[in-house]
Amino acid sequence: MHVQGSRWPSAPALAPGAAAAGGGRGGGARTAPLRVDAQRNLEHVLRAAREVFGELGYGAPMEDVARRARVGVGTVYRRFPSKDVLVRRIAEEETARLTDQARAALGQEDEPWSALARFLRTSVASGAGRLLPPQVLRVGVADEAGGGAPGEPRVPQQRAQPGSGELRLVPEGAEPVAAEPDHGAAALLEVVGRLVERARAAGELRPDVSVSDVLLVIATAAPSLPDAAQQAAASARLLDILLEGLRSRPA
Repeated sequence: MHVQGSRWPSAPALAPGAAAAGGGRGGGARTAPLRVDAQRNLEHVLRAAREVFGELGYGAPMEDVARRARVGVGTVYRRFPSKDVLVRRIAEEETARLTDQARAALGQEDEPWSALARFLRTSVASGAGRLLPPQVLRVGVADEAGGGAPGEPRVPQQRAQPGSGELRLVPEGAEPVAAEPDHGAAALLEVVGRLVERARAAGELRPDVSVSDVLLVIATAAPSLPDAAQQAAASARLLDILLEGLRSRPA
């Protein structure tokens, strides 16, 4: 899932009407709250962006987001001056959601396999797999070939290296863009790595399964279908099959 453009900015720009105003005696600045209509438009745009990018990938044009939000494309660009800013906002929110789901599974499930399976089921049901940022889905072939220590969860590379022969999940027609390291993505990879390590140490996860594989399962088991009930049923069925493939079996 790659998007055109240069490096993603670290934060979206402020909307009109949200300019900094003078603070107290210390001369500090504060940010004025959005007007009610501006806040409502922002919520419509974010909801529409999640739906459109979830269905079509991050290559979908801003015009599709505006159409789904029932606002003019100028309204979208006033809040998000480039598509990259909007993509980063959505990707960061979905990454944080997945990280929270992984932490909840770690904290609330005593059995290692149950914790990993719960995380996968929750994340697939939420549809977040369709909105994982590109750097999380990047898998380095060198890492997958066994470059790490035996039994150590292997984490996808965070930066593209020219000529590395890396494997990616990229929607058809999308153009590649170099991904920058992201602290939110690193937090997700770390907590999923703990889930993987626990399940592997308990002998319940195939020893060759990596963190990359688990994230690929999340993305693969979240198909986008026009009918919500059909989509939920297909996701659940596909995940059952994939979980069977992840689980270790007695020799």
